[in-house]
Amino acid sequence: MTSLAKAPDHGADLAGGIDVRGITKRFPGVVANRDVNITIRPGTVHALIGENGAGKSTLMKILYGVQKPDEGTISVDGNEVSFGSPTDAIKVGIGMVFQHFMLADNLTVLENVALGGERLFGIGDAARAEISRISDAYGFGLDPDELVEHLGVGQRQRVEILKVLYRGARIIILDEPTAVLVPQEVDALFDNLRELRASGHTILFISHKLDEVLDIADDITVMRRGTTVGEADPKTATKLQLAELMVGSELPSPQTEESTVTETVLLELAGVNLVDERGRHLLHDIDLTIHKGEVLGIAGVEGNGQAELVETIMGMRRGTGTISLAGETMTSWPTRERREAGIGFIPEDRHRHGLLLDAPLWENRILGHQTRKPATKHGLIDRRASKADTERIVEEYDVRAPSIATNARALSGGNQQKLIVGREMSGDPLLLIAAHPTRGVDVGAQAAIWDHIKRARRLGLGVLLISADLDELIGLSDRITVILRGELVGEFDPQDVTPQDLGSAMTGGKDTA
Repeated sequence: MTSLAKAPDHGADLAGGIDVRGITKRFPGVVANRDVNITIRPGTVHALIGENGAGKSTLMKILYGVQKPDEGTISVDGNEVSFGSPTDAIKVGIGMVFQHFMLADNLTVLENVALGGERLFGIGDAARAEISRISDAYGFGLDPDELVEHLGVGQRQRVEILKVLYRGARIIILDEPTAVLVPQEVDALFDNLRELRASGHTILFISHKLDEVLDIADDITVMRRGTTVGEADPKTATKLQLAELMVGSELPSPQTEESTVTETVLLELAGVNLVDERGRHLLHDIDLTIHKGEVLGIAGVEGNGQAELVETIMGMRRGTGTISLAGETMTSWPTRERREAGIGFIPEDRHRHGLLLDAPLWENRILGHQTRKPATKHGLIDRRASKADTERIVEEYDVRAPSIATNARALSGGNQQKLIVGREMSGDPLLLIAAHPTRGVDVGAQAAIWDHIKRARRLGLGVLLISADLDELIGLSDRITVILRGELVGEFDPQDVTPQDLGSAMTGGKDTA
């Protein structure tokens, strides 16, 4: 096995082929990767797709040096390598851009990029010149001296890509890079990726969005249940064929059936405002209603007030104005009373607000519901009933886990999400707040979650749906409203609107009421 090469010089030959052979990785009770084989041609965009739990994340961590395989080999440019840490991967030119950005808002682009890489170009003019050179070369359009807090989501992602290029990456791993982008930002990202490919960079593109995979990829590898099960040519493959390879079933559709909207108002917000500690308006004069049997979709570029709106409705933030549930004003109620009054909550960040990762599934079943049956009996936790109901949710919502004693951390993202959906649909809620309910889940889990939202609608629940997936919003919603800089700026009929129309309104290009 050859030793690790030194960090590549900027402008050096960019050949970046990877050959993965027989990679196997075991964890207690689980084989995450089993005999994985992938050949990634240099100077191409290689897409890796598969359902949640298919082993993609583990493989990416192995390729980036976060974890070591138990068996198998990795070769870069024909040289076998062994990584003990991400530093080793970076030395041979592998960089990774994670789905969740790792940027400091209060620092400039230059400071974010140079942080940790000061030995390369320092932190002054040389670093500024190199950042400008990379930005200009690949059409990023970034100002090194701009504060990151002033950048949009698409620009922030370019900063993350610039960070790995700055460190000499020839091979770039992108994990769900379009998850929070509007269509126009996806187009811009793909233009950047094509520039990178044309310059000789190799890109490993992980995504659940099959139409995007077919658009950008030169080669496609499919994983299922921890191993590679097939390859596809994007010139001839279809979304249906890819979906069948991934999960063994046809591509789901978010389309709802006939309208179930009634005249009964479940949730009403009137003149709701939210100001932060620095006096900035996070929400401005929000008026909205949701009726029984109605799904109201909220579209917006991330960071425009969606999270603050949800947290204000849930009582996690305190604004002004009036919030009513089923005709009863709950503006002053704490979060617990709002939950007990019948609000189910699928949070945007399942790890931060939805789960106790190091607690078993049955304890996660009662999280947020610990004051009601089946969680309690005579004021005490009812373990037997809680466990029995967790078994029901696992069965009914197809949560794939060894047992209900398994810690939530051990589940794939899709199975974690199905557990949360099952929990929040239990207890006969009146209103379901679903914030990005299918983010980062595969087409199988996505279809299941869509079906549960449709079921909630048929049962007469009101649903507030916030999603960055515009096809999902259009397919599931009865009405769609756009939030921009904390204001509701337009309402759309899902029967007539296109993702491009929504994307334009979300970025301030068009206000439609």
